Amino acid sequence: MIGEPQRALAPGVTPPQRIDLGDLLLRRWQPADLMSRFEAVDASYEHIHPWMDWLAEPLTLERIRAIDIDAWPGAGGGYNYGIFATTGDTAAVLGAIGLHDRLGDRALEIGYWCHAAHTGRGVITRCAAAVTDIALALPGVDRAEIRCDAANVRSAAVARRLGYRLDRFEPREITAPAESGQGMVWVKLRM
Repeated sequence: MIGEPQRALAPGVTPPQRIDLGDLLLRRWQPADLMSRFEAVDASYEHIHPWMDWLAEPLTLERIRAIDIDAWPGAGGGYNYGIFATTGDTAAVLGAIGLHDRLGDRALEIGYWCHAAHTGRGVITRCAAAVTDIALALPGVDRAEIRCDAANVRSAAVARRLGYRLDRFEPREITAPAESGQGMVWVKLRM
């Protein structure tokens, strides 16, 4: 149908709902995570709002409740995971990562954010590596992409550390305060 987003994943093919990395757990968001998710985004607002169009202003509990992040897949084919610490405070939300089936052409996109108190510790790099491996092992997927603004050097550094290749720069609409209007598309192919 015209206007329908193409999908890389065949019907019935989905990534796992839980990914255990030992001291980190990536798992599908649950309704019971609402408060901890809200608190993590609220505490990280100044850190992540410059790059996230969905965070143009501080979230309210009502607004975060309205975001359809619990659905599997969510709107636009997103498989959204919370990143949780498994040691110490087991309810600690360290960030989020998503695997998005919106590119078509046998490709999945990876997006992420990290709680401001946990940056610089390799959390996102480790989680993005695991999600990349899972994406490239799924039937019908030949390519994973990380797309970020050219000014977002931290996000680009994750892609670079994981062996993604900078495929191209492309103009993009500025939708968040720190964006430059120049996007980078990082690609990793199935081996």
